[in-house]
Amino acid sequence: MATTLSQYLAREESLHELDPVLARLITSVSEACKTISHKVRQGALAGVLGLAGTENVQGEDQKKLDIISNDIFVDAVVRSGAVCGMVSEEVPEVMSVPDEFPVGPYLIAFDPLDGSSNIDINVSIGSIFSVMPAVRPKRTAVDADFLQPGRNQVAAGYCMYGPQTQLCLTFGRGVVFFTLDPSTGTFVLTQEDVRVAPAAKEFAINCSNMRHWEAPVRRYIDELLAGKTGPRGKDFNMRWVAAMVAEVHRILQRGGIFLYPRDNRDPAKPGKLRLLYEANPMSMIMENAGGASTNGHTPILDIVPEKIHQRVAVMLGAREEVDLVTSYHKA
Repeated sequence: MATTLSQYLAREESLHELDPVLARLITSVSEACKTISHKVRQGALAGVLGLAGTENVQGEDQKKLDIISNDIFVDAVVRSGAVCGMVSEEVPEVMSVPDEFPVGPYLIAFDPLDGSSNIDINVSIGSIFSVMPAVRPKRTAVDADFLQPGRNQVAAGYCMYGPQTQLCLTFGRGVVFFTLDPSTGTFVLTQEDVRVAPAAKEFAINCSNMRHWEAPVRRYIDELLAGKTGPRGKDFNMRWVAAMVAEVHRILQRGGIFLYPRDNRDPAKPGKLRLLYEANPMSMIMENAGGASTNGHTPILDIVPEKIHQRVAVMLGAREEVDLVTSYHKA
C-alpha cells in the first residue's frame, strides 16, 4: 500500500523522534507546494504569467507567479505555528510572524519559485526550502538569526513542477521523493534512499558564460568537452535547464554534476546562486544522497553566511567530479 507524506512523517516521529512541530512545518510547506502547483498548471488561464513590473532584492524582474508563490509560501508557513522568522528571495528583509499567530522554534528560508525565466515557456520550475533551528525563538526575527552554516539545517527540500509534481525531502537521514497524486491531492512516497553515483557522464553549466569563467572551471569544462580524445578518456553530455530544481533533480535521478561558478562579469559577486535558500538546501540534499557540494574551495555546508541574501558559487553532484573541479581550484 502506498505511503503518504503524512504517514511518512508519522513514521519518522515514531522511529527517529522527528519533532512533531517540524513535521507540521513540512506538512504546511507541502500544502503550499500543492497550491503553487495548481497555479502553475493553470498558467495563462489564471492570469499568472508575465512580469509583475517590480524587482526582487537581487534586482531581478519579478514575474507575477513569483509574487503569488511567495504569498502562498508565507501564508502556509505562518499558519503552521512552527517558525519565528522567514527569509524569501522575493523580500529584502527578514519576515517575522504576525502577532495573531503563534511562533515556533524554527526558521525557514525559501525560494518560492526557482527558475522564473522558464515560467512563460512551460518548462520545469520549482520551490526550494531550508529549515534551521532558532537559537533564541522570539517574535521579532533579525538577520543574525539566519547567519548559520548549512550544517545546522534540520530539514531541506524542493518541489518540482514538471510533468509530475514531485517533492524531495531530507531530514539528514537520506533523501526521499514524493509524487503528487492529482486524483487525491496527496503526496505519495515513490522513492526512498535516493543515491547519486560517484562517477558521472553528464554535466550542466551555462557555456555561454565561458569567456567569463575563472581558469579552474575553464580547464575542467575543456577536459569534459574534449571527450574520449582528452585527458578524461570518455565522452560527456551537456544539459542546461536554467532552473536549479530541475538540474539537481536530474542528478538525483541519473547522476552528473551541476556548476554555477563565479565569473568575472561582476568581481564583487562571489557567485549567482543564493547561499541560504538555494545552495544550502540543495547541498544538504546532495550530501545525504552520497554526492558532494562546494564553492570550488570549501564545502557549501561549512560556509558561515555574512548576510541573508549572500551569493555563492556552486558545484554539486557526483563526488568524483566535484572533488576534481575543487582540486583544480587549489592547484
